[in-house]
Amino acid sequence: MVALVGRLIAAGPSDRPPRIAIVGAQGSGKTTLARAAAARFGAAQISIDDVYLTRGEREAMARDVHPLFVTRGPPGTHDLAMLSDLMDRLSTAGPDDRTPLPDFDKRGDDRVPPGRWRAFAGRPSAILIDAWCLGALPEDEAALRSPINALERDLDADGRWRRAIDGFVGGAYADFACGLDAVLFLRAPAFEVVHDWRCQQEADLLGVAAADLPKDERARLAGFIQYFERLTRRMLAGGVRADVTVSLDRNRVPGPIAA
Repeated sequence: MVALVGRLIAAGPSDRPPRIAIVGAQGSGKTTLARAAAARFGAAQISIDDVYLTRGEREAMARDVHPLFVTRGPPGTHDLAMLSDLMDRLSTAGPDDRTPLPDFDKRGDDRVPPGRWRAFAGRPSAILIDAWCLGALPEDEAALRSPINALERDLDADGRWRRAIDGFVGGAYADFACGLDAVLFLRAPAFEVVHDWRCQQEADLLGVAAADLPKDERARLAGFIQYFERLTRRMLAGGVRADVTVSLDRNRVPGPIAA
């Protein structure tokens, strides 16, 4: 699939680095692909996870919009203005420029201080953004009325949180996606595999086999992916605007490609 990203880069504009998003459910391999393609083609790789709002900013959203916004991940919890500014600076960088790339400490749940950010040297051949939700399409009101999991039922009974997310999807995130040159969607076979993929990721971080991941950790991750479930299901059902879609099997082996 790295070659596929290369073809998207080659098809992009010649007067600036193409801006390409690689999207897909948690654990689909989008970050791994973006990093591999960046290394091969001299591109800059940015994860949307690295431009989360700070803990303080999300706590303010929790007070002003809905308590669930304190949890990072869903649309509304990213600093798209920072990401846009970063892409502009990379696009105009000179050969000797070094552009700091944001970083986020997930265990500390806050942005890493700028002095510890890595830097990209020069102007990249492309800007690759791995972002699970870019290109997603908003839902209609009827679809938003009923909760789809225990999180929505118990903590978003009136639907304010999911309606706010839908507003971000159809507003700021859609506007941002319009400025991209291509969106590559890694389509999972079903939402049900996402939990296994996410557990495998966590096991890899802990240095254990997926089968040895503690039950309480698997349960925690099952609860966490509920924050992403509605929009992930929406995208898997066709609610995503993508230039290229690659269907994956449960082992992440790519199958048919649709353009």
